[in-house]
Amino acid sequence: MFGASIGRGASRIIGAMVRGLARRRINPNLLTVIGVSINVLSGVLFGLGHFFWAGVVLIVANLFDMLDGQVARRTGQVTPFGGFLDSTFDRISDMAAFVGLMTFYARDTEHHSTLNVLLAGLAMVGSVLVSYASARAESLIPKCDVGFLRRPERVVLLIIGALSTHPGSESLFANRMPAVLWILAVGSFWTFAYRVYHTWRELNLAGAPAPTVAAEAPAQSLAAAADESTAHGTPSAPAGASNTDAGRAGRTRHRGEPRPSPALTKGE
Repeated sequence: MFGASIGRGASRIIGAMVRGLARRRINPNLLTVIGVSINVLSGVLFGLGHFFWAGVVLIVANLFDMLDGQVARRTGQVTPFGGFLDSTFDRISDMAAFVGLMTFYARDTEHHSTLNVLLAGLAMVGSVLVSYASARAESLIPKCDVGFLRRPERVVLLIIGALSTHPGSESLFANRMPAVLWILAVGSFWTFAYRVYHTWRELNLAGAPAPTVAAEAPAQSLAAAADESTAHGTPSAPAGASNTDAGRAGRTRHRGEPRPSPALTKGE
């Protein structure tokens, strides 16, 4: 009940913002550029160690990610280039946050952690592979959005990890970014592998042979045609006759006429 109320409230706020931007005929590509710029700022804040503010900025940045597509649809400005630009800039936004985290954990400070640098790098590679696998698969099959760790889930996890970071806090729920990186690294590669499997399965199903009933239909039609011709007094062609023999009228040989010799074929 409480979660549904929050969702309805957020939808009303976003709807009001979309209507306002649509009335001003704001170019949705401009919203996309603003969104990726704010995401890059969030990555810089991650690199400097300001995790909490990086999380706040990440929320604002992804608000623009939700607005650009809705404004484009409402104003009739949906274009193939707009979709391409949005997808490409989403990859930049993903990598900006992970590069910032890698920079922070690689710095010579008390928070230095080679393991966290590795996890952030794996999570970045996995996120790109997930998106690429989906884009490439959808050129072969209708849809490939399976797997639990898509971009919205990755963003929510990064926001949770950022907002929970409070150095010096002893709370069980504080400083959860390392745990978030584990989830992102493992979950991204799992989602990538699942999308590869899903694409393989769908392609195999699409290329499967037709049922045997369909294959037997022509044979049954031929048998029915043969029965019908026999019923009307027309003899059917012998089983071993070729297509040129079928229906050929036989010539009556008169008494005393020599029997024709068979035609020679190649190799005889």
